[in-house]
Amino acid sequence: MAVRRPARTAAPTRAAARNGGSRSGSSVRRAELLEIAAGLFASRGFTQTTVRDIADEAGILSGSLYHHFSSKEEMLDEILRDFLGHLLERFTEIEKEAEDPKDVLDRLVAHSFTTIHQTPEAVALYQNEADALSGLPGFEYVDQMGKKIEKIWLRALTAGQKSGIFRRDVDVNLTYRFIRDTVWCTVRWYRPRGRFRAEAVAEQYLRILYGGLVTE
Repeated sequence: MAVRRPARTAAPTRAAARNGGSRSGSSVRRAELLEIAAGLFASRGFTQTTVRDIADEAGILSGSLYHHFSSKEEMLDEILRDFLGHLLERFTEIEKEAEDPKDVLDRLVAHSFTTIHQTPEAVALYQNEADALSGLPGFEYVDQMGKKIEKIWLRALTAGQKSGIFRRDVDVNLTYRFIRDTVWCTVRWYRPRGRFRAEAVAEQYLRILYGGLVTE
């Protein structure tokens, strides 16, 4: 089932951040078009979204879109590569920087919610389309990068069990799947301008994850 299109944030795009916020008009427009495409792909589905849909949303003619991208597949590829590349890069840094397995897990969860806050369209798009795309020519990296990300979480959980920080009577793979799905599916209801900020959601999530609901 498609994820409802998340509300857009006023946060600058990653490309803008990498260039210190100063970019040419062409690259600014390109980033805007990618944001529009990500939102439509997430809400309508990639196959159901046409080039004309993207152009209409952007207020331009379909032919004008081809001045920036050769196809909607190129747009999808750039959105996913950027999203997964930055996510894997940051998760790798967290694994190296963290003090212990619990610190790794804390920071992985916190960054996941931050990512949902900053790029909800890309998160929803990945949630909806990853399984279908991973086997298509040119999109093999989707599954490959997803597995690298998964291994980072599994290493943290396994190390936590070995060190005695985490319980040893739970299955690591099942635990990861529970965490993965409950964290990332938050994009279905989380609103960047809503009542709860990403930091607060992460804090509540970790409190429930570690302490549960039952008082003893």
